[in-house]
Amino acid sequence: MLTPDFPFEHDRWLTHPAGLGSVPAEARGASVAVVGAGISGLVAAYELARLGLRPVVHEADQIGGRLRSVPFPGGVDGVLAELGGMRFPTSGRSFFHYLDLVRARTTPFPNPLTPTAASTVIDLGGQVHYAESAADLPPFFTEVARAWASALAEVGVPDLQRAIAERDLPRVKALWDPLVRARDEQSFYGFVAASAAFRALPYAAREAFGQVGFGTGGWDTDFPNSILEILRVIATNADEDHQRVLGGVQQVPLRLWAQPLPDGPFAGQSLRDLHGGAPRPGVAALARAGSATSGTSTGSRVAVTDRWGRTTAHDAVVVTCQSWLLSARIETEEALFDHPTWMAMDRSHYAQSSKTFVMVDRPFWRDRDPATGRRVMSTTLTDRMTRATYLLDGEGGGDDEPATICLSYTWNDDALKWLALSTDERVRLMVRSLGEVYPGVDIASHIIGEPVTVSWESDPNFMGAFRGALPGHYRYQRRLFSHFVRDDLPPAQQGLFLAGDDISFTPGWADGAVTTALNAVWGVVRHLGGAAHPDNPGPGDAFADLAPLDLDATDPSASADPPPTAHDAAGG
Repeated sequence: MLTPDFPFEHDRWLTHPAGLGSVPAEARGASVAVVGAGISGLVAAYELARLGLRPVVHEADQIGGRLRSVPFPGGVDGVLAELGGMRFPTSGRSFFHYLDLVRARTTPFPNPLTPTAASTVIDLGGQVHYAESAADLPPFFTEVARAWASALAEVGVPDLQRAIAERDLPRVKALWDPLVRARDEQSFYGFVAASAAFRALPYAAREAFGQVGFGTGGWDTDFPNSILEILRVIATNADEDHQRVLGGVQQVPLRLWAQPLPDGPFAGQSLRDLHGGAPRPGVAALARAGSATSGTSTGSRVAVTDRWGRTTAHDAVVVTCQSWLLSARIETEEALFDHPTWMAMDRSHYAQSSKTFVMVDRPFWRDRDPATGRRVMSTTLTDRMTRATYLLDGEGGGDDEPATICLSYTWNDDALKWLALSTDERVRLMVRSLGEVYPGVDIASHIIGEPVTVSWESDPNFMGAFRGALPGHYRYQRRLFSHFVRDDLPPAQQGLFLAGDDISFTPGWADGAVTTALNAVWGVVRHLGGAAHPDNPGPGDAFADLAPLDLDATDPSASADPPPTAHDAAGG
């Protein structure tokens, strides 16, 4: 995704024959700890190893992070539930670079009103609307869709999309940066309500837009978030052309872990080989250590203590876990980050997210009601508690093979409604709710195996699904994203690099996790005295020209940051 805040072409940097750079001979073999074995951590470790550095990956739970594909207990081999990322836009080319590298296969995801979904039901206000294409919906929904398109046109989003598609980077910045100045403090709902297109329509149009939304479904649980988050999704086509990974997306990080390195001193070995088969235990503490190897530029190393008390010193550390964990779960020496960075991490706003899946004996939704000719069940958007329901055919495509239903996918307040309920209670309520939409369909009779559910906010290794910036949070986002090029940091804060989708400007998308990992790789190489190849400059080399807008530098009236909050030794 060519993110307009920093439209660096990571995909081209990745595929350039000159590679990502080099480090001096004396820095070869330098130890770099990587906190987290999600896709961000593994991309960082893989590329660092190719450059001749020695990555040491720590993982508190399992390889993959929020790319988590799980089988159903007592279920059928190969039938999986995607608890985290489950649909991936093809505009995320850096993520697809690694997906292709490990030879994973994809198929279109059955989003509402797409050909793959075959049919969609919108259940709103007790009225059920069946559609096999958008043209089948009542004119009211077309009017709402047009209002949303007009609202985007009012602020120049179609022009921005064209500039991104054409990779006209100066034009991208010229169009986006004024939007940041004008819209940083505006919520998604405030934008919708203030647009001329929606002001011309009754409140019911805004209500329907919140329930039905665009692309993947209703977005009203995101209404409190900054409108900039939503405009990025549209501008980068992140909500279009979604792909599902056959065999489960977790195989991408798992295969990358086992992928033989193609070049460098570790050629032929994999990350798994370099770690003796398994990542190191989860990290319990980060602190400044003693003297570094001669290859580093700071004169000190970073000490990493794992959950069992073993402490090792490293020449650099890439932190890919969600930033809240540096306060809440990892005892982090306060001096490793300055107070503005701590403030930005602590003020990250994480979205709650809940999913519940069941395995069924066959894709019975392909059946048609003989009286109406309609499919008996469809991809469903509703104002009931389930909100969004997705029907996932078996990968073999057969009419009689087991398949999967994502009974409910909810965010934020809607996700919290499920948090206190057991798996069985969730399924019973969801099936009952869907029974109101499909009164003649006995969904429960098709369920086999045990259901699977997740509430990411209750997982202590995540504490939420993904960051969702609130109005006024752009400065915080910029601080975290730009940490990899901070030349003004004192020696005590050098050698640490933040990565992961919550550090990116596209939280919740795997491509943001990958591109921030690549930024961190550039930062580590530079920290160790290396550089990108002159024929293939990296993200830090392009930063002066493409940097995210500095609101304080461009707005003389901007107030100073409030006094920093006190942190104890754990950085919290």
